[in-house]
Amino acid sequence: MTTTLAPAPPAAPAEKAALAPSGGLRRRLALRLLALAVLYLLWEVTARVMNNPTFIPSPGAVWDQLITTSTTHDGVRGYSGHLLIEHLGVSLRRIVIGSIIGIVGGLLIGVLLGTVGWLRVVAEPVITFIRALPPLAYFSLFIIWFGIDETPKLWLLSIAALPPVAVATAAAVHNAPTGLVEAARALGAGRWQSIRDVVLPHALPEIFTGIRLAVGVAYSSVVAAETINGVPGIGGMIRDAQRYSQTDVVVLGLFAIGLSGLLIDALLLTAENRLIPWRGRA
Repeated sequence: MTTTLAPAPPAAPAEKAALAPSGGLRRRLALRLLALAVLYLLWEVTARVMNNPTFIPSPGAVWDQLITTSTTHDGVRGYSGHLLIEHLGVSLRRIVIGSIIGIVGGLLIGVLLGTVGWLRVVAEPVITFIRALPPLAYFSLFIIWFGIDETPKLWLLSIAALPPVAVATAAAVHNAPTGLVEAARALGAGRWQSIRDVVLPHALPEIFTGIRLAVGVAYSSVVAAETINGVPGIGGMIRDAQRYSQTDVVVLGLFAIGLSGLLIDALLLTAENRLIPWRGRA
């Protein structure tokens, strides 16, 4: 008579669920830190080999500019009389206002395009045309119309942010499940009640994707928006530093825009996960 040993049972799902996230998080964090270290070394080595601060400033030079533009030295306050945080704050205010206007307009237009067939046929080419235009192409027109103050900058950022939201909303609303809409109508819901209670909740994941894209487009357009009378403003600071070949200030401004953009995108992603818990579920 022989006895056989049964194989050890697999780990319980609860144990896997408990162990996987922490291990995965540590691994992602380690990989990102390693990537940052490699990029830093490549930057440092390239700057030393080139030995041309106007072409590639060293990380130390950019750090020195961070300290200089964030404090008062020898009676000079920051850059062009404004601290770095003030430049960034003015640009963020413009981005937020322009993005909100563009997002609201994009939502309204997208819902109309997704629900009114003849309007979609007429207006969709116009939205696509605007989306294909580079921001500087119509910024000159806004300057002629509105002058060089805040108004043309806000118009530029609003128009740049509108098409991604309008296109994503229109596609999501148009592709809403017909069965659910018909069921809601059969239960007595009107047209706009069906849109509010069935179509929009189904479309929210795609709409949020469009919103994130819109904010990204607004960020990428801020330097264009601040080419004229843009100081204070991070884009205006970059343009002013470019005129005087202050590459370290330009790189510092790019880091400020990129890092603040990452932070806002992370906030939008967190809001999306909290407000749309049904995303990705059947």
